[in-house]
Parts: sequence; C-alpha cells; structure tokens
Amino acid sequence: MYKFNKKLLSITLGLLCCQAATAAVSIEEATAIQRSLVTLDSHLDTPANLVVPGFDILERHTYDHDFSQVDVPRMKEGALDGGFWAVYSPQGELTTSGYEQSRDTALLRALAIRTMVAANPDVFEFATQSADAEKIKKNSKHIVYMSMENAYPLGTDISLLETFYKFGLRMAGPVHFKNNQFGDSSTDPSGTKWGGLSPLGEKLVAEANRLGIVLDGSHAHDETVKDMIRLSKTPIILSHTGSKAIYDHPRNVDDTLLKELAKSGGVIQMNAYSEYLEELPADPERKAAFGGLMKLVKEGSDRSVILEKRREIEHEHPAVKASFEVYMEHFLHALNVVGPKHVGIGADWDGGGGVDDMMDVVNLPKITKRLLDEGYSKSDLADIWGGNALRVLQQAHDYAESLKTSKK
Repeated sequence: MYKFNKKLLSITLGLLCCQAATAAVSIEEATAIQRSLVTLDSHLDTPANLVVPGFDILERHTYDHDFSQVDVPRMKEGALDGGFWAVYSPQGELTTSGYEQSRDTALLRALAIRTMVAANPDVFEFATQSADAEKIKKNSKHIVYMSMENAYPLGTDISLLETFYKFGLRMAGPVHFKNNQFGDSSTDPSGTKWGGLSPLGEKLVAEANRLGIVLDGSHAHDETVKDMIRLSKTPIILSHTGSKAIYDHPRNVDDTLLKELAKSGGVIQMNAYSEYLEELPADPERKAAFGGLMKLVKEGSDRSVILEKRREIEHEHPAVKASFEVYMEHFLHALNVVGPKHVGIGADWDGGGGVDDMMDVVNLPKITKRLLDEGYSKSDLADIWGGNALRVLQQAHDYAESLKTSKK
C-alpha cells in the first residue's frame, strides 16, 4: 500500500492555502469590501470649492472640466464615507492685520462647512465624536469632521481655538508652507526660525489637549513634529504626509521619526501629492502659463474664463504626475515600518493631491485592492481606512474629559 508523506502533504497544502490567500481580488470585490468599512480621508481641502460660485457638492463634476476631486456622486462611486474637511486660509504677514484677515476667512470657511451639512441633512451629518462615524454611516450619510490646516488665523490669541472647537473643530495643524507664530514649517525657504515649536506653539499644544483636539504635524518641520510628540498628552496625526525613505522631500518623514510617531500612538496618513512622492521634471513653460492664470485670478476674472484658461494650459502643457505605483511605494513602506495600526489615508484631495490613475476619489478602491493583494486583511483595512484616525480622536477626547474629572 502506498504511504502518504505527511510532511510533504502538509507543505503542499500550506503552499496552496498561501496562494489562495494572496490571489488577486477584483476591483469589484475590493470596492464591496471597502463599502463595508468606515472610510475616511483625513485631509479634504474640498471646503475651498464650497465658496466657489456655481459649485454644487451634490452634482457630479469631473477633474478634466473644473479640476475638482470630491463631490457626493464621486464619493459614492469611490466608496468614501467622508473625513476631515479642512478649514484653510492663506498665510500673510505675522501682524495683527494679517491675523485678523485670515481669522475672518477661516471663520467663513468653517461656516461654509456647517452650511453644507445644514443645507443637506439627508446627505451629510456633522461629527465631533469618534463614535459618530459609525452611526452616520449606518444612516447612509456622509461623515463631516472639521479640521484646520495652519493655525495662523488664531493670531496670538490661543483662546480662539476654543471658538473653532465650538464650531466643531477636532483637528488642527500649527503650520503650513512657511514658519509662523507657532513654529517652523518643513518648507520655509528661509530655513528654521524657532528650532521647532515656538513658546506660543507649546501653549497651542496644551490648549488643543485641554479641548480634545487632535494635533496635526503635516507641513511641520521634523523638529516641530518631535516637539509636538514630546509635549502632547495624546497621540498626534500626520494628516497628509509621505515616506522620506522613498523620496527625500522636506514634507515627508524618515523612518526614525515614523517609528517615534508610532511609539507614541500616532498615525501617518498617506499623501498623494505628486511633487512630494518623487522628483518630477521641470516645465518652465507650464510654470509661466500658470503665472498668467494667477494674474487672471488676482484680477477677479470670471470663473468660466479662469477654467477655460486652465483647461488650455492642461492641454498645451499637461502636468506630469507621479504614478499610482509610486504612491503605493510610500504607502507600503510606511506599513512595513510601523504596521497597519499606525497608517491611514489623507490624499490631499482638492489641495493638489492626485496621481496617474487616481486623480479623484472615484478610484480609491484601487488602494483597497492593492492592499488586499499584498496580503492585508479586512481588519487591517478597517484600521487604515478610518479606525486609526478615530482611535487618535477618541484618545484626544478621553484626555480632555479626564482633565474635567480631575478638576471635579
């Protein structure tokens, strides 16, 4: 009688199981899995479009026509439940008048987010607590958390942070492209000013902790991020950042800082801003054409004229974008370094984000498919797509509540 080699049989079955587990899934299967999860993007610059005349968030737009990347029809198609909708206002001089002008813009932007929700109660619901996301999804609505990109509009009055908190703000980053009153930016051409957070920036961290606002280190200089991790009583988030090991750009973080972030409980949300993903070829003609476009904007030209000019530029001098594969290199590297409990998604939609084959939220299931193909589980995806960001939000809330309890 033939005798089975049990060891060989075991190895063969193991290989077959392994092959089955890593078999590529279809985009339809990936989309279905994604729809079953709470899916959040931690940095949506879409509120900038809410104040553009003629833009309707309920209508389907296309990137080729008006260069927008997020609206309700595309969110549904791309299985995106919502995220952190950013309050952003340009940074001017570090003066009282500069602060006040930016403050007013920021308040109007926050109001635009609240108005979007109030005007469409069957479509959107505002969220302030971690648990709100699941409830809103179950009610088949889109999730709206509010964040602030660049705390410059607060000026030197830290108490204004509480005003925005009462508006619903639950995430805030101290800096943007340039150094400001709160600390150093990663991209200020003049270099560092404070060596990290300023004394006022340290107070900002303490106030955010007191209120239960998550601190966002995206755009911050590495030393600023280190100060935030050191001083914050709760984990911080990098709401839209990449891996410096893949592309050495100031907006990305190296593995040492990434591990420090994860050790403190923090999360990196992967950015899809092409210029931060790889070195792209210079295009002087496109740059010059955009100079002319910005002149039209400053002159207050009609939106239709501006859009037609932009379409003309894209036709004559098309932008070179990073590939989806390069984006996933950043993503998979971060996952390899700190694991799926510390990585999420913040593509910078409507703020310059987008790579070839993923220029709006419609194509988000490509990320899910790729992660499944790489062997990540549905549980891992639940963390990556929203669970990690919500955990950090919950920890910020819990610490703020503990302060109230201790006072009592």
